Amino acid sequence: MDDGRDKIANQRIRLTPGGSGISQFRSDSKDGLYLLSAASLLVLLTACANLANLLLSRAASRRQQTALRLSLGATRSRLIRTVLTESALLSLLGGGAGLLLAYAGTSNVLLLAFRGAQYVPINASPSLSVLAFALLLSTLTGIIFGVTPAWIGSRADPSESLRSSSRSATSHSSTPQKALIAVQAALSILLLAVAGLVTQSLRNLEHADLGFQAQGRLLGKISFEAAGYKPAQLAALYEQLQNRLESVPGVRSASLSRSSPQNLCCVNLNISIGGRSDKWIEDVSVTFDRVSPHYFETIGTPLALGRAITEHDTAASQHVAVVDQAFVQKFFPQEDPIGKRFGLSLPGHGYDFEIVGVAKDAKYRDPASLQSPMVFLPFAQTTEYEPAGYRRLETAMQYAYAIQLNVAGEPEHYENSLRSALANINPNLSLIDVRSYSEQVAVQFNRERLIARLTGLFSLLALLLASVGLYGVTTYHVTRRTSEIGIRMALGANRPSVVSMVLRAAFLQVGIGLSIGFPLAIFCGRYLSHELYGIGRFEPLTLSAALVVLCACALLAALLPARRAASIEPLKALRTE
Repeated sequence: MDDGRDKIANQRIRLTPGGSGISQFRSDSKDGLYLLSAASLLVLLTACANLANLLLSRAASRRQQTALRLSLGATRSRLIRTVLTESALLSLLGGGAGLLLAYAGTSNVLLLAFRGAQYVPINASPSLSVLAFALLLSTLTGIIFGVTPAWIGSRADPSESLRSSSRSATSHSSTPQKALIAVQAALSILLLAVAGLVTQSLRNLEHADLGFQAQGRLLGKISFEAAGYKPAQLAALYEQLQNRLESVPGVRSASLSRSSPQNLCCVNLNISIGGRSDKWIEDVSVTFDRVSPHYFETIGTPLALGRAITEHDTAASQHVAVVDQAFVQKFFPQEDPIGKRFGLSLPGHGYDFEIVGVAKDAKYRDPASLQSPMVFLPFAQTTEYEPAGYRRLETAMQYAYAIQLNVAGEPEHYENSLRSALANINPNLSLIDVRSYSEQVAVQFNRERLIARLTGLFSLLALLLASVGLYGVTTYHVTRRTSEIGIRMALGANRPSVVSMVLRAAFLQVGIGLSIGFPLAIFCGRYLSHELYGIGRFEPLTLSAALVVLCACALLAALLPARRAASIEPLKALRTE
């Protein structure tokens, strides 16, 4: 007798610390959280570059004032402390505003992460330790990125600065500012490309061919065992319930199943095939499901060969099975599977089930994961097994956990009809959950949807910061070069040439950033391709879209100060210093 005792020695128990959270949830979510952490870090660096640019501009504009203070006896350390105080104050204000947004936005993020969940296992309020860390990080980055502008401003030579014009003052700070704009552009194109790839992956998942129809279907979850039903009562109960549901006006068909696509999947076992002794067959994991008549019709999975499970498949008739195309490709690649027999991988059970139909492959688990070949057995037929564990499994598999309805119109409108049908049969029969199948499928992509939307939000923040930074720096340089632009226009330069001059200077910085960020975006795309669905190692359309968006925003940010520069009156500009 083979009851699996010989396999006990190979079993392993894995222990994980309880304080580290729900192990499975953490394992499933960690890659996405790492991606979001990296994206938030890039946004932080973009914001820091903006802060440094702001302080550099202030230091350049106050260069003569700083020189005057130095000539009157002020120490460099005091001037540096003044600038650092300003940067720390800006960081504290920004950090405080961020904390308010954190409190306001956390609940919305959880709604995305746990859409459709009846219980959210995470507290919606940010912890004090996380908030304190975020505020401390905001302050430290403000101070760190304020040191360089403070140091540059304090290095001014008093005599030289007091004699220099604004143009010469500007030249001292232009190189670091341009470098920071290039950094912002590089970070922005990287974030835009990653956000585009993640969003495209989500779109591929949502539009993937799952092998069944979600539209016009209602899904209910139920426990017949909790209502007190014994296995011997189930066959008659299922037939009564199915007939009652199909008599409801608007219900095209109804079915019950142990598992269903994207819901409560599945039981995996090994099989043997009658008349074959290939050792590899017993090593293949096969997914089993129990279904009622009209199941494939109700969920919209077509048959490729043979017939479906019907009311004629009773306990007294030949035990039958419907398999999917993956099962046929795995075990009968060059044969007609109809009429072939198989059973569980136990002695004497290789001929238990006769294949009567082949269903199209359907995604019962995550569409991105590999799925085992599937077998569908009727509820009405059971098999006697000698090992106690298999007998218990056979008994458990007789209980349906899902009810499907194929309806005309909106599925939600049939919820009361479903509840009423259950109550009329037995008041103890109550639904654990009921929702449209479209919603059930959408819930499966909560994690991908959250990552896509947050990554997109981060990329937009980085793009906004980079655009504001480019606008600010370009405006500052146009203002400092007012007299130069006036001279050019007095010597015959027209407005288009002035606009072109300003745009060339701005896009030179952006171009340098793109030359750095674009290869990084390609590298990240290749790295993330195995984590995303339907995404190749190189996605030219997504990368091109990110490039176009960044260039368009950069053009808009630089065009406004460029047009302002072209509107300068030469006589007024010549009097400006």
